[in-house]
Amino acid sequence: MRVICHGGAGGVPDEPEPRQAILDEAAETGAGESGVVDAVVSAVEVLEESPRFNAGYGGAVQSDGVVRTDAGIMTDEREAGAVASMPGVANAAGVARVVMEETPHVFVSGVHAVDLADDFGIEVERELLTDDGRADYEDADPPAHDAGPKAHLEWLDEKFGGHDTVGAVAHDPETGTFAACTSTGGRTFALAGRVGDVPQIGSGFFCAPAGGASATGAGEDIAKATLTRRAVRHLENGLDAQAAADRAIAEFGELTGSSAGVIVLDEAGAGSAYNSEGMQTSVATSE
Repeated sequence: MRVICHGGAGGVPDEPEPRQAILDEAAETGAGESGVVDAVVSAVEVLEESPRFNAGYGGAVQSDGVVRTDAGIMTDEREAGAVASMPGVANAAGVARVVMEETPHVFVSGVHAVDLADDFGIEVERELLTDDGRADYEDADPPAHDAGPKAHLEWLDEKFGGHDTVGAVAHDPETGTFAACTSTGGRTFALAGRVGDVPQIGSGFFCAPAGGASATGAGEDIAKATLTRRAVRHLENGLDAQAAADRAIAEFGELTGSSAGVIVLDEAGAGSAYNSEGMQTSVATSE
């Protein structure tokens, strides 16, 4: 099993070494699994449990002071599941897997996705906002929760930001199968209920027989450019993983002028590219 993970494209972190150690743990955890779906979900779950990444516990707080999580997963057989806008659910990747494997649907959102998670034994009603996140939110002096969307839009116009997201792509050379998964807490101080690229097929994640990809960065622009579908299409057209990642990010920058990153995996190896200040990745291969 080969797994590549990313911890989000954005600025250079203050403490890159501890973050890299968790990314390495995530990749190694995934590589130790026996199937590609298990591999990406278990790898992403390691990152969702760490407050050093914008996913699960420690995810970005929205304009009303609540952390809501999104995730998506897809296999090379084009089976897919996605969830969005879930308060109190750290393991969003696991819920996306439930949607893919246990329902006839592709996308479930909000409190109904939380109920689904609960029914399938995934922990809900967790506090996802860290002390640091709460302090940052209070320091930003947000409008009252009941002030309405217009008041929040005026406030977040100057504060909305943040790019980090986590993701993983896995390939099992014995079966030739692939899976890709991406998870996030969204963008800091986004309007309550905002959903970005992460749970959208072809934007935050995509997988096909040629390989898989997971994206991170300016979510609205990633969705408009369908970044991961673009990267996998380059695999289908004969580029290797690194060349596909490079080409996709170059095209994304030209189209949008925004920053993003992408990880790509094909049968021969892994690739990654970004045009932000930084993006940490890790690759692990089982014996």
